Amino acid sequence: MAELPGQAFNPLFLHAPPGLGKTHLLHAIANYVRQFGDDVTVRYITAEDFTTHFLSALGSRSLGRFKQRYRDADILLVDDVQFLASKAKTEEEFFHTFNALYETGRQLVLTCDRMPTQLVSVEERLRERFDAGLVADIHPPDFTTRLTILRKRAALDRLPVANSEALELIARRVTSNVRALEGALIRIVAYHSLTGRPIDAELTRQVLDRIYPSAEAAPTVAKIQGAVAKHYGVSQTELLANTRRAHVAWPRHVAIYLSRELAGASLHNLGEQFGGRSHTTILHACKRVADRLEVDRQAALDVQRLAAALRSEQNDRSY
Repeated sequence: MAELPGQAFNPLFLHAPPGLGKTHLLHAIANYVRQFGDDVTVRYITAEDFTTHFLSALGSRSLGRFKQRYRDADILLVDDVQFLASKAKTEEEFFHTFNALYETGRQLVLTCDRMPTQLVSVEERLRERFDAGLVADIHPPDFTTRLTILRKRAALDRLPVANSEALELIARRVTSNVRALEGALIRIVAYHSLTGRPIDAELTRQVLDRIYPSAEAAPTVAKIQGAVAKHYGVSQTELLANTRRAHVAWPRHVAIYLSRELAGASLHNLGEQFGGRSHTTILHACKRVADRLEVDRQAALDVQRLAAALRSEQNDRSY
């Protein structure tokens, strides 16, 4: 979209709960366009600021300048459009701004904390326009992504992390969003700074137990294998066997993916528990599942239900 504004996906509507990178993506688009877009004009604004600017323009009788600022943009990036709800005059102005840009082939990118159809307090005509382009949802990062983010942050900040186990503990425990993930790391670094203790597994565990005292125990790899085998109608023996038949290969990949995500098992450990497979094979299986979940809605629902059932069962047993 940043390479071909107005031609690829228009509008692009990104929705996700807070802390999963919507604003980050808007800034990434703006930075890319400014670097490679020649004379392309890009504007970023939050829906709340759009409202404030609009009301200020009304009060100062400078509505013409306000319209020119936003309707002359080649790319308009609007963050948190849910804040347009129940603001009749602002919604009206935004509707006309949207149309002016869309009808002249210019790009709109919008973010929200919910899907367009769930914006019940926003006018129907706006919801229809939001829903007319590409609506993309952002999921919480999986274990591998969480660990990569933590490693990157530790490297950028030159943190004296004693070993990788400390970061792996954070990645297993903090699963909701990236802000929470980085917040946990900051708190651990603060304890290290105040006490002089190394950033190792022991310190990390103590700090995390205070932040997330009710964290549920992870299901075992064997439990995940059993649940996946039962769900897909194959035996656990078949799941571990050296066969590439499609009706077995996909369940095996799902079991490996969920074991990595829910149990946080290492690549070496997973290889051993899945019939002596190499860590490259394990990584390939995780990638195959992650790629398919992005395009196959039914597969994504199946995996989400399996994960929820495993978490629920494990949580019930922890009481």
